[in-house]
Formats: sequence, structure tokens, C-alpha cells
Amino acid sequence: MRAPLDVVALTQALLRADSVTPARGAVFDVLEAALAPIGFTIDRVVTGDAPDGPVENLIALREGTGAHLAFAGHVDVVPPGDGWQGSPWSGDIRGPLLYGRGAVDMKGAVAAFVAAAARASGPTLSLLITGDEEGPATYGTPVLIERLAALGITPDLCLVGEPTSVRQLGDMVKIGRRGSVNIWIEVPGRQGHVAYPHLADNPAGKLARALAALEDMALDQGNAWFQPSNLEITNIAIGNPAHNVIPAKATARLNIRFNDEQRGADLIDRVRAVVHTHAPAAIVTGKASGEAFLTPPGPWTAMVSAAIEAQTGLVPELSTSGGTSDARFLSKLCPTVEFGLLNATMHQVDEAVAIADLETLTTIYADIITRAA
Repeated sequence: MRAPLDVVALTQALLRADSVTPARGAVFDVLEAALAPIGFTIDRVVTGDAPDGPVENLIALREGTGAHLAFAGHVDVVPPGDGWQGSPWSGDIRGPLLYGRGAVDMKGAVAAFVAAAARASGPTLSLLITGDEEGPATYGTPVLIERLAALGITPDLCLVGEPTSVRQLGDMVKIGRRGSVNIWIEVPGRQGHVAYPHLADNPAGKLARALAALEDMALDQGNAWFQPSNLEITNIAIGNPAHNVIPAKATARLNIRFNDEQRGADLIDRVRAVVHTHAPAAIVTGKASGEAFLTPPGPWTAMVSAAIEAQTGLVPELSTSGGTSDARFLSKLCPTVEFGLLNATMHQVDEAVAIADLETLTTIYADIITRAA
């Protein structure tokens, strides 16, 4: 048992360090100051250029025995928005709640794991903390993974502290996530007067027919762990200010959230084929921001579930719901699960965490550390 560390005070210190993505500097100073006294060696690297960088990442390592348990998280946050009761960087406590941008997503969980590491020992522990999870992640966790390889560090198990709980702390653990791909469609035409359509080539109808076909396309039926993949049209643009002009171009953007029956590159090819049926000259480009992954129920998920049940009495639901997270990268290293605070106020004005939940999460994380030894 190590000396206690005040999880509330550490969360407040992290909240008071403004770290809108991409983060670097002060918020990492706070984290390093908490980790060094409890035996962690710190590796901090700033990488990348504008517009996606520079980004700071941190690897903290404390040698132990047995398995190597990595905790992954981020200290960057989304912009606070307007309408807060106080400052989004105040770390104010009002009643049972601690307020601030990042309180649940996810500075509170980062603080809880540090506090847990101050209490518990046994396995080798590392913290993999990025300053670019809420942004494009260009210089975030993928760079962290490259740095791990350069340092010769390979975790056996990974716990990501994203806010996964829904109604009460401990009711849900994420064991997988759907993949995500964005696709852009540009249909060229030939501008002309609407009264002389034979002298022009209207791209709008071609795009409309292609989009209708895409909306009617069934991707899959889902499976035991994943819901069906879904395609959503997220933007349509022609940009034609004149009522009597056939436009020269029509564009659209799609997003597909897909399960582990699909792959991003295959979906881009499939969309391209449908679009070219209706608009042969269309330009279709796509980018997968992450593939679907699943950590099948087994010893690691059982260990996390047992620690949650021991401290809360809840048997957590194992789920793959929600959007993407950096677990999509980390799952390539080792079995990866996500577990953290309630997600009800993340990204909202007056984001807040219950102080009692911070304390309980610290106890759960300490239990997981002990079980991983």
C-alpha cells in the first residue's frame, strides 16, 4: 500500500489547466508532478506541425512484477462553449459535484488511475496519455504507439478510461467499438441556362439518384456483439445562388459507422461502385478514421467486471455501443477494454462529475491493478 493521493485535488488541478485540443504544456506538468513521486519515470514528447499539431504525449512507466497493465487516456478537451455557471476551468465544487471541462471526459478518470496507482502496486504499470484524442488524432495515440515501440515497451493489457457508465458508475464496460469512415462525393456537370438544358449537364439529379441508392443499401444485419452498420448522409452542397442556372458541380459527404463484418476500404469501394452507376464521372474519396474492434469476453473482461462488482455490487453490461475512441488504435497492441465515469454530461455546458464517483472509480482501478499482479 502506497501513500494516498487526493483524487479530487488532482482532478481540480487538471481541470484548471486549460487544454483545449491539441493539448500540451501545463496539463502535462500537473500530471508529471503527481506521477514522479509515486515511482513513475516520465517520457514526454511534442510532435507535429499545424494545423493538427503540435501535440504533446506522455508515457509514464513503473516497473513491477507479472503482467504489464497500461492505462490509456487523454487530457485534451473540446472547447467549453457558452453558458457555464462559472468558469469551465475553475474546478469548482458545488454540492456533490465537481465542475469543469473534462471532468468526466476524461481528466477525472486520469486522476482516478493516478490515485489508484498511488494506493496499489504489483504489476508493471504505464500511463499512455495523449493531448489529441478530441481532435484529428494525427499526432496523438498513433504517435504514442510508435514511441512505445521505440522504447521497447509492450503492454499485456490495456484499460482506457473513457466515460462508459450510463445510469450509474459501473453499469457498462466497452469491449469493442464500431469503425468509422468518411466519404466525399463530387459529381461534375456543365453549367448552363435552365431554359437550354441540352447545352448543359446538370449534376444535381445524378447525385440525388446516387444518394437515394446509397440510402437504400443494406450493409449488414449486425451480429451478436454489434448493431447493423449504418450509412448517414452528413452534407449535400451545390452552392448555386442563381435560380436560372444549371450548376457546374454537386457534392455530398457520408459517414458510415460499421461493425467488425466490414472494413473501411471495402466500404469506400462499395460506395464508389454505387455512385458510378448513377454518375460515372463522379469523384469518390474516403478516409477510414478507425476499424471496428472487439475484445471477446475472457480473462481480462472478467477481471475488470469482478473489480466493478466487488466495489459497486453491479455486474456491468459488456457493450460495443457509442462512437469511436483511441481504443481503436490500442486494441492492436493487446486486449483492450474501456471503463470510466458517467457519460451524461460529457461535451456539455456545466460538465460535472460526482465526487463520490471519483472516489469509487479510484477504488475500482486500484482493485484492477491488484488483480492484474
